[in-house]
Amino acid sequence: MIRSVRLISSLIVLFAVAALAARADDIVTVKSGKVQGTTNTDHSVRIFRGIRFAAPPVGDLRWKAPQPPKSWTGVRLADKFGPACLQTNVFGDIYFRDAQPSEDCLNLSIWIPANITTRNLPVFVWYYGGGFVAGANSEPRYDGESLARKGVIVVEPNYRLGVFGFLSYPELIKDSGHNSSGNYGLLDQVAALEWVINNIAAFGGDPRNITIGGESAGSLSVSALMASPLSRDLFQKALGESGAFFPLGSDAGMRLKPVNETAQAGLKFAESIGAKSLAELRAKAADELLQAGAKLNGGFPFSPNVDGYFLPSDVATFFAKGQQSHVPLLAGWNADEGKVMVLMNPQKTTAKSFSALAQAQFDGAAPEFLKLYPASTDAEAVRSAEDFAGDTFIAFSTWKWLDMQLKTANAPVYQYLFQQIPKTKPGAMMGPIPAIEAGAKHAGEIEYVFETLKSQEGVTWADDDFKVSELMANYWANFIKTGNPNASGLPNWPASNKKDGYPVMYLNDASSHAASDAHRARYEFLDTHAPAPLPK
Repeated sequence: MIRSVRLISSLIVLFAVAALAARADDIVTVKSGKVQGTTNTDHSVRIFRGIRFAAPPVGDLRWKAPQPPKSWTGVRLADKFGPACLQTNVFGDIYFRDAQPSEDCLNLSIWIPANITTRNLPVFVWYYGGGFVAGANSEPRYDGESLARKGVIVVEPNYRLGVFGFLSYPELIKDSGHNSSGNYGLLDQVAALEWVINNIAAFGGDPRNITIGGESAGSLSVSALMASPLSRDLFQKALGESGAFFPLGSDAGMRLKPVNETAQAGLKFAESIGAKSLAELRAKAADELLQAGAKLNGGFPFSPNVDGYFLPSDVATFFAKGQQSHVPLLAGWNADEGKVMVLMNPQKTTAKSFSALAQAQFDGAAPEFLKLYPASTDAEAVRSAEDFAGDTFIAFSTWKWLDMQLKTANAPVYQYLFQQIPKTKPGAMMGPIPAIEAGAKHAGEIEYVFETLKSQEGVTWADDDFKVSELMANYWANFIKTGNPNASGLPNWPASNKKDGYPVMYLNDASSHAASDAHRARYEFLDTHAPAPLPK
C-alpha cells in the first residue's frame, strides 16, 4: 500500500514536471514558421526572444523599407535575444544581453503570462529610446516579465539606427518607389506593428487591443506613429515617456527637416567617404559607415525627416488638423530632464547670467519669462535654469503633444510628472557629477515602469522606490488593458481637462497624487514666445 502511494506520488510529480516542461517548450506557429520559446526562472512568464519580423536589411535591402521575412521549415529556437542594430557606445550606460550588434537586427522579443486563463490578452509594443542612434530590446531595464505577470503581453522590436536607419540620399528617393528616403527605422517600427497584428493571436494576444509606447526617441516615435497614414490606424492606445515631435521654434533639435534637405546632407556624407553612387554606398562595409556617421553632429548623424511617405508632413501639422490617431494617450516627463545639462555646463549659472539669457532669448518678453523662471538669487537662478533646460529639451514638446491630442481628438489624455529621486551608493557618478545630484533625470523612470530597479548597478534602492515602481507599473498595465490607468486601491488619476486645471499625476515617494498642472503657464508662454537661437 505504501509502495502504491509512493508510486502514485511519483507519477503526479512526473506529470507535473512534464506539463511544466511542455509549457516551457511551447511551440507557436507564426506566419513564417514555428518558434519555440522558454520561460523565466519561476515559470510565471513565457518568453520568445529574437523572432525575425523582417528580412535582413543588408546588401540591396540596405536603406529599403523592411521586407517580409522568409519562411522556414522545422522549429526555430527563440530562447536568445537577437542582435541589436549597429551602433556605437555613444551614451556609455546602455548595455545589452545579446551578441554583438549587427546590421541583421530586425528581430523582436515577447513576454507572455504563463498561466493564461483567457485568450485575447492586451498587447504592449515598446520602442526603446537612445536618440535614434542607440538602444535594443535586450536592455535589462526593458525586461517585460513584470508587466507580463500583470496580464499584459509585452512585445519589443529592434529598429534600425543612425546612418542605417535614417540616411537620406538623392538616388534613394528614386529607388524607393514612393519618392522618399529616410525613416527606415520608423518603417521598421511599422513592420513590427504589422507583424504583431498578424501573429499575436497565436501567442494569446488580442490584435485589436494594442498599445504602443516608448521613451525619449521611442516616445518621439510614438507621436510620429500616431500621425503617419501608414500606422495611425494600427493600434488602440498610445503611451509616451519624455518626448514628441513638437519642436519649440524653428531652430529646435526635434524639427523634422524635409527630404530634399536631408538628402543633400546624405550626399555630402557619401562624398566624405568616397562614395559616388547608391551602389557604392551599399558596397561599403557596415562598420565603415557606422564609424563615419559617428563622427558627425556629435554622434547623432541622421534622424527622422518629412520623407513624403511615412510622414507626408510634419507631426505637428497632422495633429493640428486632427488627422492623428484618436486614441487614449498617457504621457509625461521627469522633473529634472535638464538638470545634468546645467550642472555639467562649465559656465556656472548666476542670477545675473540667467537674466542676461532671458533678455537675449526673449527680448521684450523677458520680464514675463522671469516671472515664470525667477532668478532673484543665484540659487533660484540655478533651479530656473534647470527647469528651462528641461522644458526646452523635452517637457514642452511632450506637453504640446498632450495638449494637441486633448484639443483635436475625441479621446482621454493622462499626464504625469515623475519626481522620484533614487538613493545612490557613495561615489556613484554620472560623468563628472554625483548621480544623486542628477535628480529625477531623463530616462530615470524606465526601471520604475518595468519594475526592473535591480537591473541598475551602483544604485541603493529604498522601500519607497519599490512602492513607486509598483504603483507606476500598475498604472501602466491598467492603461494598456483598458485605456484608463485607474483601478481600485490606486490614487485616482483624472483625465486632463480644463475645468480641473488640467490634472497631472505627480509620481514620487512622498505622496503620489493628482493635482492641477503647476507649470502649465510656463508651457503656454513658450508656445507663444519661442526662444531666439543663441549665437553659436
